[in-house]
Amino acid sequence: MTSSAIAATALCVVLASPAFAETYAAVSNTAVSITGDIELDETGITFENGEQLTFEEQVADRFTVDGQSVEAHVFSLAEARDPVLLNGNTLCGAPVTYVASWETSDGSGTVLAVFSTPQPPESDADMCASYTYE
Repeated sequence: MTSSAIAATALCVVLASPAFAETYAAVSNTAVSITGDIELDETGITFENGEQLTFEEQVADRFTVDGQSVEAHVFSLAEARDPVLLNGNTLCGAPVTYVASWETSDGSGTVLAVFSTPQPPESDADMCASYTYE
């Protein structure tokens, strides 16, 4: 097998491999007491107690936070739900329809915001809760 054929085969394997979720440690009071640590990737979120939210599609890559446009990932959910998480708490208090994530302003963490809106959110003004992770 030639080196270019080997490289092409290796590339196909890498492209066909599933994405690995990144683990985020809960740092805000709400994250520590409600979600715990999470695993997050482009397919969904797994919470510390094993509950999951599955994303349907990414609907935006920009989002307004405190009046400033930031790079973000805004996803619709495959199924609107409000899972019971740590200590019997729920994520939002209503079925979650969208999730947005972005880096904190100092770049040291990630914010996860949840929404129960019928339309894709454009800013943090409509969130029902937010959680911060490192």
